[in-house]
Amino acid sequence: MHSVSLCMIVRDEEPVIERCLSCICDLVDEIIIVDTGSSDRTKELAAKYTDKIYDFEWTDDFSAARNFSFSKATKEYILWLDADDILTEEDRASFLKNREELDPSVCVVMMKYHTAFDEEGRPLFSYYRERLLRRDRNPRWVGAVHEVIPRSGKTVYWDTAVTHKKVKINDPDRNLRIFEKLIRSGKRLDRRQQFYYARELMNHGRYEEAAGIFEVFLSAEDGWIEDRITACRDLSACYLHMEKKDAAAALFRSFLYGKPRAEICCDIGSLFMKKEQYETAAWWYEAALNCKRDPRDGGFCSPDCYGFLPCLQLCVCYDRLGDAEKAFSYHKKSQFYKPEDASVMYNEKYFKAKRRHLRAGKAEQSDGPVT
Repeated sequence: MHSVSLCMIVRDEEPVIERCLSCICDLVDEIIIVDTGSSDRTKELAAKYTDKIYDFEWTDDFSAARNFSFSKATKEYILWLDADDILTEEDRASFLKNREELDPSVCVVMMKYHTAFDEEGRPLFSYYRERLLRRDRNPRWVGAVHEVIPRSGKTVYWDTAVTHKKVKINDPDRNLRIFEKLIRSGKRLDRRQQFYYARELMNHGRYEEAAGIFEVFLSAEDGWIEDRITACRDLSACYLHMEKKDAAAALFRSFLYGKPRAEICCDIGSLFMKKEQYETAAWWYEAALNCKRDPRDGGFCSPDCYGFLPCLQLCVCYDRLGDAEKAFSYHKKSQFYKPEDASVMYNEKYFKAKRRHLRAGKAEQSDGPVT
């Protein structure tokens, strides 16, 4: 079985560092911890798992810190995690099995990354990341923020997932501050950085600036296709906040870059629902249900858009259109996906009350199902 170095950069991670290390320590052969300036017990707690702890002066450059951590690795493969990442028991078993079967010709292993969750802990947002890399290929991080490792060599995809479980709120302005520091210093952002800079502006409510950067990004020919598709969604969201009529056009623009994604179809359906154009909205939500997504394309994925959300919205659309049979049918489908969801439980009560009123020959008393 190939040997693995775990490399991590950390700072003030006392609440989570042991949770992370305890779930991975027996799956790797060495642990490298690079501390960028902790003032709490992070290093003390990490020392229970490794003596390979190094200090690195923080320079507002994640790639610099991560590359330093990689430079300390000595094993065949390098695995990286953040301190608030974990592997569930299921994913621990999956990691071990896949590691035992790993072909030595593989240079990059892509693993799922779950970063947002519903009330039941099910992933709402996930994507693949380069996670396990052959050390002798000298993998290098690029980008001061939203850093990435350019892939080279044979790449495989594992179903093994890393789960991102925050317990504290990091500095929400950090990434934007780093980007704007780079710009002030005369640094020209590459396409990936341009995309993520626009997203940071959007997340800070600076919609007009964000829209301008998204437009510049989309006008270029060298942006990654998945980033272009996401940029269309984000641009549409900016236009909605700015109350511009271009929101729908931005979504349709995504079809220039690839086949329709369920996320896009759901966004278009939502626009028509807001206009109370329920028949058109239903068409788009049904289109979402027909979309098939290969998560290995690397783009951001919202799993609910490939089943639960369209069914929930179709229940409402058909109820508004007066098609009770279809509305109830889609309600049952949404219930199959998430029986404990608050909207689903409300809708179940609505349909039960509706049946009671019909049996009693009374007028309906409810406002209808909810999204």
